[in-house]
Amino acid sequence: MEPVGLSLGQPREERADAARNRARLIEVAREMVAELGADKVTMDGLAERAGLGKGTVFRRFRTRAGIFHALLDEEEKRFQERLMSGRPPLGPGAPAVERLVAFGQARLEFLVEHTVLARAALDPGQPVPIGDGPSLFHVQMLLNEACPDAASSGALALQLVAALEGPILLYLQSADAPSPMVNDLIASWQVLVERVAVS
Repeated sequence: MEPVGLSLGQPREERADAARNRARLIEVAREMVAELGADKVTMDGLAERAGLGKGTVFRRFRTRAGIFHALLDEEEKRFQERLMSGRPPLGPGAPAVERLVAFGQARLEFLVEHTVLARAALDPGQPVPIGDGPSLFHVQMLLNEACPDAASSGALALQLVAALEGPILLYLQSADAPSPMVNDLIASWQVLVERVAVS
């Protein structure tokens, strides 16, 4: 018997007031991080400063880490736009290996710039979210083009993303990370990608 697919219709759009509240909370949270530092931003403080009820903040973010996850997500969207429609080699139009190298460099710079948000967005009760999301998809896509046989299982893409994002999220303490460490990571990423792609 063939399974029957049920159409659930279009996803429900966010109500206008909910969208306004979300935009207000994001704006105020960004201001608080810049003014006070991430460690001083609380759910209660955000609600008070935004002039919204605590329940609204908790429904929107669920946890304190959720505040920073939402802020980081806004920055992530801009980064993804550069990947999809920016100039090569980061954007489309360059060979896959060149794009992988450019991606790693841009991603490291992005993570260093947003280390405070990235670390604050980590929920202590959850595993570090390395190897999921847009980075993994992008690396897998470029690996499929550069070395399809090695990339077929997806394990190589996962290992590369973990090697790229893991050191930043786990070891760098702030956006003032020493530049030699960042430069070393960028240089080693290029070596890693080029060796993987020609093997």
